[in-house]
Amino acid sequence: MSIDIMDDVFDKALSSPGLVQDPSVLRSDYIPDRLPFREEQIRTVAEILAPILKNSKPSNLLLYGKTGTGKTAVTHRVLERLQKAATKTPKQMTFAYCNSRVAGTEYRVLSQLANAIGVEIPFTGLALSEVFARIIKHINQSQTNVIFTLDEIDFLVKHSGDDLLYEFTRSNSEIFPASLSLVGISNDLQFKDLLDPRVLSSLSEEEIVFTPYTADQLRTILNERALLAFPPGQVSQAAVNLCAALAASEHGDARRAVDLLRVAAEIAERKSAASLEEEHIRLALQHIEQDRIGEAVHSLPLHAKLLLTTIMLNQDSQSTGEIYESYRKLTETIRTESLTQRRVSALLAELDMLGLITTSIVSKGRYGRTKSIYTQVPK
Repeated sequence: MSIDIMDDVFDKALSSPGLVQDPSVLRSDYIPDRLPFREEQIRTVAEILAPILKNSKPSNLLLYGKTGTGKTAVTHRVLERLQKAATKTPKQMTFAYCNSRVAGTEYRVLSQLANAIGVEIPFTGLALSEVFARIIKHINQSQTNVIFTLDEIDFLVKHSGDDLLYEFTRSNSEIFPASLSLVGISNDLQFKDLLDPRVLSSLSEEEIVFTPYTADQLRTILNERALLAFPPGQVSQAAVNLCAALAASEHGDARRAVDLLRVAAEIAERKSAASLEEEHIRLALQHIEQDRIGEAVHSLPLHAKLLLTTIMLNQDSQSTGEIYESYRKLTETIRTESLTQRRVSALLAELDMLGLITTSIVSKGRYGRTKSIYTQVPK
């Protein structure tokens, strides 16, 4: 019986033309040839990095903005064109990219960047200073101008501090006649508050803020993507409008808007719908919300999971102090060392940013004010 069901599903997939003609353009890692509404940022990033073509060190650059505002896409597009322009000059240059959240640790971030420029680094076993020394030696010996891009740099600093960034800024005094520049991409607009003043002054030589997309801008982006992904007439304008409005209501996230369109298309195909309509967008939103929470919780580091567990075990709202005390008892139970209250406050802020908890300031009258915390994760 189960075999008949599977054969029926697979035969249907083979015989149906499907709604999507090019699924690749709906993937999160797809970068279109045109990046609408980001022309100014593209020009500015290009102007900041262009001196490398004349054998000059580009300024370090920080890009800020919420998720899905085009920071990574703009950086990739500019570096891609810069690489082509580099073929017109005899100067040696190379570019390396690392997503800090994916890499996870300072060592993995640095070893990934090192390996990308031809420096072999073992998976574990070396001090960060030794990895830096090898990178600097390679850059000096090869006389190569290097640009490192650190995506989600705020994640790295929140979890590991800014020691790695300090080493980056300090290393420039040891590199000659080549150069090393850093492009940092942050989803947190308050990222600079986490940095030591010495690191901040060197790292943020240039800054660009990416504002969220509006509903109208998201509609244009989705229409352009739909033209590439779907045959003519397969997506209703009402569905695109709804998709844009939903994404605009959540920080103007283009990545989320495209992902919503992709999931809606998959749902419409499974229902053998003739076209993608508003109902499929609404179903996709429900599906993504469930997946988003599960994925966010799964990717949390241990102590963030312990904090979330602590909050979920209590039915009522709690203050930061109450949560810390419950968290500390939980760490004793599982025999692991607890973090400081300051570190816990930083993790609570991250859980809030991920939408897993909600915080609000509650007045206690003459006793002052306190922060009240609730969980957003279904129990």
